[in-house]
Amino acid sequence: MSQYKIIFTGPVGAGKTTAISSISDVPPIKTDAAATDMTKSRKASTTVAMDYGIMNLAGGEKLHLYGTPGQERFDFMWDILTTGGIGLILLLDNTRADPFQDMRFFLETFDKFIANTSVAIGVTQMDLSKKPTIDDYHIQLQGTGLKAPIFAVDARVKSDVSLLIQALLYSLDPGIEE
Repeated sequence: MSQYKIIFTGPVGAGKTTAISSISDVPPIKTDAAATDMTKSRKASTTVAMDYGIMNLAGGEKLHLYGTPGQERFDFMWDILTTGGIGLILLLDNTRADPFQDMRFFLETFDKFIANTSVAIGVTQMDLSKKPTIDDYHIQLQGTGLKAPIFAVDARVKSDVSLLIQALLYSLDPGIEE
């Protein structure tokens, strides 16, 4: 039985905890604590160590899903969580002041991990803010020299999160079947 590890990252409030909760086949483990800094203006609690869930695949294979804390002060967890990972899902919140800056920050921060694996990008909150568009994200991504699938997703919707995971797995192995 094969087991694989996928990392979810992105800024505070982008939907990492929600995405893992929506797709996990087991009740997810969350390490949320009450937000005490500027995060509390966006949400009441925040991830301080990690989120963890499991997605069961055909043939008994398992995807272990790890969500990083979004705040930079917990960045020591980022290296710990990426160890042994096969790919990265970057979630971006379209309602944040500069989601392109967020995208560049996380792509640069995880550049070594992405270079050895792959990345898929999901943009959340597009129902609340139509701009920037997915095309705008593609243009910004071209400027980084990276190629990655980018989708508008609702982290609460299992099929949206599944699409991101499938795109990531396909980018790792184009011969993969669902």
